[in-house]
Amino acid sequence: MFQTFETTARPEQGPPRLAVLRAELRRAGLDGFIVPRADAHQGEYVAQADQRLAWLTGFMGSAGFCIVLPAIAGVFIDGRYRTQVKAQVDLAAYTPVPWPEVKPGDWLLQQLPEGGRIGFDPWLHTHKEIEALHEALKGSSVTLCETDNHVDSVWQDRPQLPLGPVAIQPLEFAGETAADKRARIGRDITAAGQNAAVLTLPDSISWLLNIRGSDIERNPVVQAFAILHDTGRMTLFIAAEKLSPEVRAHLGSDVTIRPPAAFAPALRTLKGPVRVDPATAPLQVPLELGEAGAAIAWGPDPCLLPKARKNPAEIAGMAEAHLRDGAAMVEFLAWLDAEATKGALTEIDVVKKLEGFRRATNALKEISFETICGTGPNGAIMHYRVTDDTNRPLRDGEIVVVDSGGQYVDGTTDITRTIAIGAPDPEARAAFTRVLQGMIAISRLRWPKGIAGAHLDSIARYNLWLAGQDFDHGTGHGVGAYLSVHEGPQRLSRTGDVPLEAGMILSNEPGYYREGAFGIRIENLVLVEEAPALPDGDDHRKMLAFRTLTWVPIDRRLIDAAVLTGAERAWLNAYHAEVAARIGPRVSAPARDWLAGATEPV
Repeated sequence: MFQTFETTARPEQGPPRLAVLRAELRRAGLDGFIVPRADAHQGEYVAQADQRLAWLTGFMGSAGFCIVLPAIAGVFIDGRYRTQVKAQVDLAAYTPVPWPEVKPGDWLLQQLPEGGRIGFDPWLHTHKEIEALHEALKGSSVTLCETDNHVDSVWQDRPQLPLGPVAIQPLEFAGETAADKRARIGRDITAAGQNAAVLTLPDSISWLLNIRGSDIERNPVVQAFAILHDTGRMTLFIAAEKLSPEVRAHLGSDVTIRPPAAFAPALRTLKGPVRVDPATAPLQVPLELGEAGAAIAWGPDPCLLPKARKNPAEIAGMAEAHLRDGAAMVEFLAWLDAEATKGALTEIDVVKKLEGFRRATNALKEISFETICGTGPNGAIMHYRVTDDTNRPLRDGEIVVVDSGGQYVDGTTDITRTIAIGAPDPEARAAFTRVLQGMIAISRLRWPKGIAGAHLDSIARYNLWLAGQDFDHGTGHGVGAYLSVHEGPQRLSRTGDVPLEAGMILSNEPGYYREGAFGIRIENLVLVEEAPALPDGDDHRKMLAFRTLTWVPIDRRLIDAAVLTGAERAWLNAYHAEVAARIGPRVSAPARDWLAGATEPV
């Protein structure tokens, strides 16, 4: 099993750890310290050694931070985690703060009216983040201080940094050699008038060099730093133990290998202009460049958009991975339908069985994230992780949300299905239908080139808004090709300001969550491509559209077909017909029989 079910959040450990940290801060002459979720690479997922926020507070979410002050410790969490945080931290010691509605600067000014010194580790915060905080505190007596990491000073049993072996991503799935990628990005750097670019994101470095790793659970990325020169030559700062002779040969003579400790000194030798991403590079990077007097050219990581625009080989791999994964999902759903109403299944049973079907493909490298399986009120916890302590039986009349995915050498999958156990509650059925209408609306979209995800996000919410309902997460995130299941910069959300382009892959996952009752989410992955011509013609604008990659039935028992428009019903029936045609030949005879019923027209 990839997934385990032990309870890792221990709220009772928070208060003593907080007391030890506060004593350390007093010794250092600080009035506070910022503890982020992020590591020095600013990825969403972090190694055990970098889980400082979880160690201190017990909160296990993938985003957030804590600001520790003498009399209060605020845990800043967004809408996805406002239910989860209450179960994972000691609320007598930690105060949940709704973020980004409450900005950290405003909160500090309110909590420290007389001022104070707030420490932070410049390796764990970006220039953009700290610049915004400085701006918010301007004119006040609250000051920010770059310091050593004081959590590390008191974390006595901190795990070692990961040393996972590096693997080569085959060219048949990468679609372009690493040398060609480096040369192409080098030309982009030259065209921008820059001499080099600093790379700190593990998925950017992994994509650029056609390598994959095992430093981070569920994400096949390599933790490293890099400097890419305008010539295409590159210096890679990575632990030598990770590299086999075969990988070194793959990297070639134009990639110089140095230890991670050499990264900061190397920055001080660069001649500008040097591109630095203010949103992803740790603040320490521009500080080191500033020490050397090198001119900094602020700009996005040069790999972000090229990585997001999947090439034909990557698209073909992702499509095949989704067919393989879709067959595993259909085997699972057929099993679940047969067993769920017998009353013996729990959430853990469901997670184990689903992983077993994916393993049976003999192609699964990893799950792409911890499977979210929540029934009844647990389904309302958006990023719920079932444990031995929270494990709940599947009960007749409830619904269960199963959000899961697989990592295969040819692609990464992410799919959510909400399933009825017995006869569903009418309110849940009505909400499910509204969520489905939003998912269909996104699937059917055509839009002019140049439109960003923020312009499309509300389309998924239209029917929910009419009913006074909504959901507190984006409609979709980018997805990597055998890389991180959450990939930027593309997204379908209110913060998605990057225009969507052909080749980008995103999730399409509206939802609805009623705390204490149930949760609903339906998710397919979609590919951005040139829109096909309309038979009636158009105004000759260049248009884009989504092509669906995920082929798994949507539970018809939860659909109020009378509410669907004719176009929505036609889309759903066409989708189910395609699921049957694509997946039917790939599954067992019993699953094929189940699939025939699950894909009947509504």
